[in-house]
Amino acid sequence: MFNVSKRRDKKSTPGITSAAGLIRFYEETDSVITIKPHLLIALSVVFVIIIIILSKLLPVI
Repeated sequence: MFNVSKRRDKKSTPGITSAAGLIRFYEETDSVITIKPHLLIALSVVFVIIIIILSKLLPVI
């Protein structure tokens, strides 16, 4: 009489991961500060060099 499908609809029932609280949540936000990856790497290298120079000039007693 009725066509009973054993396959569940994904939207109607939560999966095991969502029931356990392991849901991936992606939120699209418009960030005010945008930094290009190359600039971030360059700033990091400069920061490390400054720290090395300061550690040589001002050794810890």
